[in-house]
Amino acid sequence: MPWMEATLRGQRVLARVKADRTLDVRGGRVEIRYGPTAERAYHAAARNLEVAEGGALLDDAACVPASGGPTTAAAPARRAPETESAPVGAWLAYTDGACSGNPGPAGCGVVIVAPGGKTHEGHEYLGEATNNVAELTAILRALEWIPGDAGALVVYTDSKYAIGVLQKDWKAKANQDLVERTKQLVKARRARLVYVPGHQGVPLNELADTLAREAVQTRRSQRPSDVSSGSSAR
Repeated sequence: MPWMEATLRGQRVLARVKADRTLDVRGGRVEIRYGPTAERAYHAAARNLEVAEGGALLDDAACVPASGGPTTAAAPARRAPETESAPVGAWLAYTDGACSGNPGPAGCGVVIVAPGGKTHEGHEYLGEATNNVAELTAILRALEWIPGDAGALVVYTDSKYAIGVLQKDWKAKANQDLVERTKQLVKARRARLVYVPGHQGVPLNELADTLAREAVQTRRSQRPSDVSSGSSAR
């Protein structure tokens, strides 16, 4: 079955369609992906999807095979409430950290959304570290990976600790060097950090978590390539 660009509650996605460009609805739901290299498949309610008018019809090979098959249960498709207030034309980033033990093997995941809706995925293995280090590093990498000439930046994180030490003047009792480095970049990029609840069905937050866990499991890192061009990489 082919794919077409669609909109899911304001978020650009790729949706399964039939040859006649109508949604391939099965049991009231449609298989979607958040990018051509995103291996995790979701299923969204057909009533929440709007196919892009005049969009290109992409063949099945446009998306990599789903990890574990396309039957992966979808979390309820929803955005963080604050997404609606993001400035028009802003770059968005969803960040998360993962740690197997605390401290233990750690990784961070980042999903960058360009103003045109293109998504870019990256992850980094951090070696032995704490969860707080992983959360801070995810934010730092997002700001480093977004093009320097980008305008407004909004970074979504499920770490209240990171927001506290970076934007609420909480005193950092550990990781002072990393906190200070990240704080300075947040200020220099004029980024706004926004809290989003973790594991509550916010799709791109869930994807960032998956990327962070992938870094831990594989002990590998992958920086998004050519973010400025709007391509996706994983």
